[in-house]
Amino acid sequence: MKERMSRALVPVISRLPMVLRQRIDAKERPATPRAPTEAQDFDLVRHETHLRNRSQVERFLPDILGRALARVWIDQTFRFRFETDPKGTLSDYGVHLPETISIDFVTEGTIRPQVVVYERIGPGTPRRRLLYLQLVMMAGK
Repeated sequence: MKERMSRALVPVISRLPMVLRQRIDAKERPATPRAPTEAQDFDLVRHETHLRNRSQVERFLPDILGRALARVWIDQTFRFRFETDPKGTLSDYGVHLPETISIDFVTEGTIRPQVVVYERIGPGTPRRRLLYLQLVMMAGK
């Protein structure tokens, strides 16, 4: 049996899958007032995240570190924690990295803070830079 397609600009709720319908209904219900918590407003990840190898680090860590850098600009407590121990701070927020990965938070010699991610393959070997992030502000006309 062929289902008739709607031409509505907004999907009709009765035709949406059950899971999506429940989400929409939950948004429309009046929320009980509560104070926002730090975890709700500034999550770096939605779920506990374990990055196990270099390819996962290269794929997922830039987004996570981008959120961390943005938070550094607005939250001085988080900035101090992240400056002193970036990898430990990420771990406290549910992002776990392999032992071979290290992170430096660089503020000297730059206008904007940078986060540099290194990998050390074995003991006694020099560390190799995998990636770095820096917030760049752009304006357009």
